[in-house]
Amino acid sequence: MKATIEPWQRAANELRTLQELGELVEASDAATLADLQQHLDTLAQQLQALELKTLFQGRHDRNNAILSITAGAGGTESCDWVSMLLRMYQRWAQGKGCEIQMLDYLAGEEAGVKNVTLLIKGPYAYGQLTSERGVHRLVRISPFDANKRRHTSFAAVDVVAEIADDLDVRIDENDLRIDVFRSSGAGGQSVNTTDSAVRITHVPTGPVVQCQNERSQLKNKHTGMKILRARLYELGQAKRDAELAKEYKAKQKIEWGSQIRSYVLHPYQMVKDHRTELETGKAQGVLDGALDPFMEAYLRWKAASVR
Repeated sequence: MKATIEPWQRAANELRTLQELGELVEASDAATLADLQQHLDTLAQQLQALELKTLFQGRHDRNNAILSITAGAGGTESCDWVSMLLRMYQRWAQGKGCEIQMLDYLAGEEAGVKNVTLLIKGPYAYGQLTSERGVHRLVRISPFDANKRRHTSFAAVDVVAEIADDLDVRIDENDLRIDVFRSSGAGGQSVNTTDSAVRITHVPTGPVVQCQNERSQLKNKHTGMKILRARLYELGQAKRDAELAKEYKAKQKIEWGSQIRSYVLHPYQMVKDHRTELETGKAQGVLDGALDPFMEAYLRWKAASVR
């Protein structure tokens, strides 16, 4: 509670001090006025950051996030696009001081990544990453095309909150199909020679969870059940919310017309979010993890739509 209240109190005291100083300074004292203006600009930035936290209204917005990226239409191109998105989210998380744990990783047949699941641990990780849920489209000159033609690739990003093990989500063992298989690895001494990887399917509702980051089948199953519980909880929330129900029951295909955001690298550079209409020409910066403007715009857009 102190961490929530004290920043506002400090900001209020700072504003009062600046107002009092402003009344004392002569209009001709340009140097002092410039210094006051600099302090005022800094205070405005601090207040903007504080205001952003008020937009986190979800019950689990403070929680860690389980983020999955899946290749869509586009074959090898889409698998490479998944690897680019993986790097983008890792860079963003690192910049926020978040801890990143790889839960599942399935390499593409020729290049890139077919599917990957990360656990991102940090304050408001889920609340911020909800803006990324949906289909992401990439337009660029393909590095895999000898004729250097322009290609379009798609990947789907899904985000659920990491929830406590004791959350009341009842799972009937009879509703589960559990498959075990040999983990894929880097080879050599690190190759896994036991069937420790686990795939869990909740037959009545359809969610599939796969985990192979541990050498122990038991640990992989425990992690997989934790992810499944979070996804079933999210699915339950969706049934009580018309907008999320549409999102989960009638998921759009990972192809044209479904994208929430487009990343264009040729013939010009632009990243555009199709929900908030926010766009920037600094595409490489976004791919390097500069996602905060898009996340903030999404939170403001979502708050406005609720009103």
